[in-house]
Amino acid sequence: MRCFSLKFLTLFFVALLFATQVVSSPVPEPKKFFKRIEKIGRNVRDGLIKAGPAIDVVKSVKTLG
Repeated sequence: MRCFSLKFLTLFFVALLFATQVVSSPVPEPKKFFKRIEKIGRNVRDGLIKAGPAIDVVKSVKTLG
């Protein structure tokens, strides 16, 4: 009888783990997806703004040379 309960508890535990994996699937919500794209766009924009002076220096050196 004890062997049956051990098998049952093992099966129950495996089923519980499987259920938690199915319920917490990593499918992104559309709202979060668009927020990530917006954040990437902001980072690119900010990077270009910060790189502006360096690009101007390179252009001026190129015209001198």
